[in-house]
Amino acid sequence: MKKTLAIALMAMLSTTMSAQEKKVIELPAWLQDIKLSGYGMVQYQADDKDEDSKNSFNLRLVRLALDGHATKDWYWKVQMQVNGTTKDDNTAIRLVDAFTEWQKYKFFMVKAGQFKRPFTFENPMHPITQGFMSYSQNVSKLSGFSDRTGEQASNGRDIGLQIQGDLLPNANGRSLLHYQVGVFNGQGINTKDVDNRKDIIGGMWVMPVKGMRIGAFGWTGSRGKKTEDGKVESIAKNRYAISGEYVKNDWTFRSEYIHSTGTNMAKTASMKADGFYALCIAPVVKNKFHVKARYDVYRNDKEWNTSKTYYEVGADYLFSKNLQLNVEYARVNDRTIANPDKHNYNLVDVELDFRF
Repeated sequence: MKKTLAIALMAMLSTTMSAQEKKVIELPAWLQDIKLSGYGMVQYQADDKDEDSKNSFNLRLVRLALDGHATKDWYWKVQMQVNGTTKDDNTAIRLVDAFTEWQKYKFFMVKAGQFKRPFTFENPMHPITQGFMSYSQNVSKLSGFSDRTGEQASNGRDIGLQIQGDLLPNANGRSLLHYQVGVFNGQGINTKDVDNRKDIIGGMWVMPVKGMRIGAFGWTGSRGKKTEDGKVESIAKNRYAISGEYVKNDWTFRSEYIHSTGTNMAKTASMKADGFYALCIAPVVKNKFHVKARYDVYRNDKEWNTSKTYYEVGADYLFSKNLQLNVEYARVNDRTIANPDKHNYNLVDVELDFRF
């Protein structure tokens, strides 16, 4: 009897101590809120460009992210890109996003750190849900990916401060107007300002019906560059964009025109550049299988003899929400090639994208 009682007491004591231990090591709410996510984009691409044909497997993007809430109203995110090149001074692992945003009021939110520039509809889109083998040429050249000014590749991001919000809610609570404006270094990711001149970028769009956005954006500023004699040169950026999008029942229509004035790195005669794209993504099986097409043209000097045009068709298949196969064919017309008989070539792109 005594032995049985002793065993029972020991069991109760063990349970109490275990409960106390769990209480001692319980994580704070903000730490429990942290989420780990990421994605990878495995690519095969081939073209038959005369005298420069190529085909290769490639890791287009591999990224890891942590995000959460420091408090109820303060959201934060840190994202690393873990693929790339180790040639020259480029590093294979680099910081892409690092920001916090005060989100107490939907009509007035404040973001600070390193994040996507508030320019165009396409720039802030996730590279998988953007829908094609790459962002459009005008977004890439005029939103800070491989920018016309020669700025380091920055995936459309910069360091700065931004305010944004949704206004004019209708009877159903859906906002009819969105605004956003920010001030940035103008140098791209992980870089301090060089010429002490800031970029001002802003945009506004209306949402008259569910799924539709019609917007306009503006950008003025410069990229600073140190010359060989130690002086600082400012490369101007003055741009605007006109954008439209309609997304409903798994259909997507999107089109954007971007115009730019300011010196390019090549310092060619023209101070202007522009680009335009229009795309459609249509469901064959809703949320499972899509066909798509895109017309994408960019003119580096706003002249047709400096244009590069992609005529693209393709399809994607979603094995699940976290695994997707994409296949695309593009007929390319590149008038920057000196020999006019070699302006046209074919390109095939296959990608397997996964998320976690």
